[in-house]
Amino acid sequence: MAFPENQKKAARAAFGLFNPAQGVHIFSRAHSAEQQPVVVEVAPRTWLIQPGMVNVGLFETDEGLVMVDAGCAGDGPSLLAAVRSLSDKPLHTVVYTHGHSDHCFGLWAFLEAGEKPEIVAHENVIAHFERYIKTAGLNGHINRQQPGPDGKRWAEKPDDFDWPTRTYRDTLEITVGGERFVLRHGKGETDDATWVWAPERRVIAAGDLLTGYFPNAGNPRKVQRFAEEWADAAEEMAALRPLAVITGHGELATGEEALQDELTTLSGYLRHIVDHTLRGLNEGLMHDEIVDSLEIPDEYRLHPRLPAVYDQPEFVCRNVIRRYSGWWDGYPANLLPAPYADRAREIAALAGGVDVLVARARELADTDLALAGHLAEWAFWADRNDADAQAAYVDILERRAQQQSGLMAQVGLRWSKQYADLAAQEATR
Repeated sequence: MAFPENQKKAARAAFGLFNPAQGVHIFSRAHSAEQQPVVVEVAPRTWLIQPGMVNVGLFETDEGLVMVDAGCAGDGPSLLAAVRSLSDKPLHTVVYTHGHSDHCFGLWAFLEAGEKPEIVAHENVIAHFERYIKTAGLNGHINRQQPGPDGKRWAEKPDDFDWPTRTYRDTLEITVGGERFVLRHGKGETDDATWVWAPERRVIAAGDLLTGYFPNAGNPRKVQRFAEEWADAAEEMAALRPLAVITGHGELATGEEALQDELTTLSGYLRHIVDHTLRGLNEGLMHDEIVDSLEIPDEYRLHPRLPAVYDQPEFVCRNVIRRYSGWWDGYPANLLPAPYADRAREIAALAGGVDVLVARARELADTDLALAGHLAEWAFWADRNDADAQAAYVDILERRAQQQSGLMAQVGLRWSKQYADLAAQEATR
């Protein structure tokens, strides 16, 4: 799916300070951010703080501070300094909008400084943290993290987390300094999402339910996402007619009418994908047929606050398929497949050799990069020690990655280099 270049530039600006290379600092507490946090005044005694790749909401009351999210572990010291530059009130309450490590691992710096806040989250955050412990190696691998000073790549034991001290199920209203803060459960990237409504200020802290780009509802390497409930949450937020929304990433969203447009368009965009996918499943279409036939109307595709710079509609479509259908793609041979390398070797033999596959892949790359990528991948897995196959695999998939506007597609396509580098290393041992 192509996007106008000016839209892509604007979207990447809205994407904020996110850089995939920062992933190494999500868990490591030893990291100290060199850049100064961005601080934006949202309303009186209300701020958006961007200490790194994520946004934090801060509400000052007469009784103390309500902080929504806490950034990555490496953000902790700079976030603490930013908060203390704005207010000397004690940290009364911290709300986790969800259990992702870039939103709740930076609280340690406040706790070590002597703060004793109540930590509030949806009840599913507990299970989320427990899943992180079970899958520490997997998450470190997916996020391409290098081991930190303690030798770990990811949180892997209970003491690595600052656990919630209070949880809720559907909705929770807390009062701090005589002011109400309403917590609502939602689902989006996770099943444990919370968004916070400050009615007296008409400000919402939305976490990743609003980011200023297309929702991360289909990430190919992560657990189930919830496009339908994400649409529900957007509609519920729109019904409150907020004046500002503190987004989970990127820029602050402001303006009553502009927010109505963004939130309702976001909801419509997700429902369009869900409806298309369910219709295809109910008609008995193959999974590939459902994805290939997905068309996005311009009102969604070209919306300036919803460009697909991270996730993309095709991935959301596949995530809806995964939710309502099985893992099998419908092709009978794929139900109990032969090993991929065996298939690749047979294809290479039929083609006349790995060198023929490589030559054809490079020829096709000028007219059909998607198809060329398949041939290059078969050539590589047919003979991982073939230098020409390694080079074609990396080159063609890199060209394919450069065509994509979404970061998740780019990252996934560039795994070809990881595989080729590993094969080259093994060959020299």
